[in-house]
Amino acid sequence: MPSLPERNVSRRTALARMALALAGAPVVLRGRYRVFSRSATEYSARCIKLMEESIVVDLLNQFRFQDFAEKPPRIDRWLKEPGSLTTADADVYRASKMTAVALGHSPADYDEAIRFFADWNGFLAGYSDWFTRIDDASDFARAKATNKLGVMITFQNSQHFRRPDDVNTFWGLGQRISQLTYNMNNGIGSGFLEQRDGGLSVFGQSIVARMNQVGMAVDASHCADQTTMDAIAASKRPVIFTHANCRALAPSLTRLKTDDAIRAMAKTGGVMGVTFIRFMVREEEPVTIEHVLDHVDHAAKLVGVEHVGVGSDLDMVGNANPIGGGMDPRTQPNFARYHYHEDSAGKITIAGLDHPKRMFDLTEGLIRRRYGDANIAGILGANAARVLTDIWRGEIVK
Repeated sequence: MPSLPERNVSRRTALARMALALAGAPVVLRGRYRVFSRSATEYSARCIKLMEESIVVDLLNQFRFQDFAEKPPRIDRWLKEPGSLTTADADVYRASKMTAVALGHSPADYDEAIRFFADWNGFLAGYSDWFTRIDDASDFARAKATNKLGVMITFQNSQHFRRPDDVNTFWGLGQRISQLTYNMNNGIGSGFLEQRDGGLSVFGQSIVARMNQVGMAVDASHCADQTTMDAIAASKRPVIFTHANCRALAPSLTRLKTDDAIRAMAKTGGVMGVTFIRFMVREEEPVTIEHVLDHVDHAAKLVGVEHVGVGSDLDMVGNANPIGGGMDPRTQPNFARYHYHEDSAGKITIAGLDHPKRMFDLTEGLIRRRYGDANIAGILGANAARVLTDIWRGEIVK
């Protein structure tokens, strides 16, 4: 069947035509369609329908990494210069068909975190026709219905919490998820690159308790093993791994989560976002989308598909790190634990999952793996939205 002429046909009309054409189709729907301008890639009608109808959530999306060939990088302009983000810029985000993304900054301290929220709250207010902040359960559906990209202003470190009351402050500013540690120690616990894993501290227990109380999600993605298990034991609300894969499939990669940790996370009612960085998927080359799907399969079989989501750890256009500058992550102590490796082109991203429409490619992969529509919709975002909705209600304090 030839591609639909995208330029003159709306997605709603295209879907209606597909529904007629596919009447009586087998389980895997027939037909492939080109739905994006300047791209020859075609997707199945079933994939397109799932993406159009599902809540799609990326639990760790860096939005736009700096490209230092740009003077200044465009993300710096967008956050500092009102009106600098154009319709064409915004269209990249909205055309991804993602409903919501969670940011991945790692603030050095309280003051930097305050500045980050000021910048992003200003950005979202300034471009409210295209973007919206995700604060509560209703915002996912609202973002989807209005064709806006929802943004969760979230952090990959919690060292901005100087005391438990700071959790309340940042909740008020809009923070709904906080990763307890990045790669090293902070006052809360140990990251996986730290020399020794000291587990969750007494101070960390107080921070987790306050996060539970206000309804902020506890994220243990980068935490070392004991700190991960301690955080799960301490939390009275679901614990999440916004971006992590399964160590059972790559035993030497200590950044990945053990089966015990995944089971414990799931027992709290949490969700794990599968990530798309090649050295967090497989210990050696080659690495393909099929290896990513292996992690989805493993987690789904281990704890149930309702505990699986997506946390790509890329920016929207598919970059894994800043370009041409910024902090080189390979300079971190004990970085060898990542078992860093690249493809023949020097990339750490994965072909097919390295562009703005990558959720379509993931959906096609899940179809190939014979997941049902309800389970695919869950992985794409419904599971994440459900768990976050539960957490954001907060703990009833007696």
